[in-house]
Amino acid sequence: MFGNKKKTKEKMAKHNESEHTSVNLIGSGTTIKGEVKSSGDIRIDGTLTGQVYSKGKIIVGNTGVVEGEIYCQNADFSGNIKAKVEVSELLSLKGTSRLQGEIVTNKLAIEPGARFTGTCTMDKSPEGGEAAKPKQETVKK
Repeated sequence: MFGNKKKTKEKMAKHNESEHTSVNLIGSGTTIKGEVKSSGDIRIDGTLTGQVYSKGKIIVGNTGVVEGEIYCQNADFSGNIKAKVEVSELLSLKGTSRLQGEIVTNKLAIEPGARFTGTCTMDKSPEGGEAAKPKQETVKK
């Protein structure tokens, strides 16, 4: 009798998690202009001009191009980005990435070969709000 409730709760938890693990793909050769919103992950191998919002992770592949604004929880960039980027947790710039713009993130990882031109504000507060002393860096490689 009690065992069924536990199994039902486990199934419900897994079902809720799976709703946010959907992966949306903008394939190579595809161009989108406008606003894209998703509660799941987004992979961009094509071109997106506008705003993109995700409650999950945004991946910009080697052939991906984004111009506009990016808002998400985590991000991995390998392509070309000219945008204002706000990542609440971790932004990873892979070796092939080219980013020009403004970054606001909690954590930043830059691989050798990556190029970043612009400003970076790293906010250490766990809620994503304004920290008492935000750190600003300008890096050109």
